[in-house]
Amino acid sequence: MRVVETQIPAVKRVVPNRFGDDRGWFSETFRADVLAAAGIADAFVQDNQSFSAQSGTVRGLHFQLAPAGQAKLVRVLSGAILDVAVDLRRGSETYGRHVSVRLDAAEGEQLYVPVGFGHGFCTLEPDTMVAYKVSAYYSREHDRNLAWNDPDLAIAWPVGEDEAVLSDKDRVAPSFAELGAVF
Repeated sequence: MRVVETQIPAVKRVVPNRFGDDRGWFSETFRADVLAAAGIADAFVQDNQSFSAQSGTVRGLHFQLAPAGQAKLVRVLSGAILDVAVDLRRGSETYGRHVSVRLDAAEGEQLYVPVGFGHGFCTLEPDTMVAYKVSAYYSREHDRNLAWNDPDLAIAWPVGEDEAVLSDKDRVAPSFAELGAVF
């Protein structure tokens, strides 16, 4: 597998190799040693999976506060998403900037999102299934979110505000300006 930096070096694309034959293909989707050599040394402790029936479903932007901050390794099992990571690290040179990457089941590429980032995605196809590893257990006490459509973030989502399928939690998330220092 290859690990490739994005516009924000802390966020990385993970591109597994696929070995194919007439039966299909095989791929190693997680190798702790390869990731560690590329600077991803998180101990992932929980796997999460979501299914979204409709295209245009937006999940996020989510994160957990310390000491339960979560790094994530995201991949798509079926369908496709626009995956987004927003830098919430106050002292960072890229604070408030984001990375957006198309991930789909056909290519198998993954996105590594470190602690200190808000994370979310929008489904590009119906019946999309997303799986991701996290480096800390879910903690309701530390769980937070940020408005997916905040104009200060200038994320080019593939769906308009009136078309997005949202949870009640994401519909009322605070703006970036209201968020304050979280990391």
